[in-house]
Amino acid sequence: MPTVTLTLFPGDYAICRLAPDAPDPTWARESHVSVIARTADELSVLCASEKVPAGTQCEAGWRLFKFQGPFAFTQTGILAAVLNPLAEAHVGILAVSTFDTDYVLVKHTNLSRAQDVLVAAGHVLLTTAAAI
Repeated sequence: MPTVTLTLFPGDYAICRLAPDAPDPTWARESHVSVIARTADELSVLCASEKVPAGTQCEAGWRLFKFQGPFAFTQTGILAAVLNPLAEAHVGILAVSTFDTDYVLVKHTNLSRAQDVLVAAGHVLLTTAAAI
């Protein structure tokens, strides 16, 4: 499995569920990282918890790791190298992929455990004082 360098972003993130026909939420775009995904069943929004309007169906308390890419589409096993050790340690995740890289989120209550597991698996974790 490849070794991955991950950067822990500061702050708390939330995943929200809106009606499938809801307009794109402009409030989510104010977040440093935001993802808006629409299907026939729902509109999911990932963004900084502080940007979520009161009354919005969401689950907050997620911490965000960015994989230091970019990664070519021909590279395999990048996401699995991080997710498999977390799964074996029973750490739940939320994963998001973009054109260049991947992001994985863990609940803030599992952050310390996730960091220990990832380091033990040989991955490199970068953090800043603001991220702790």
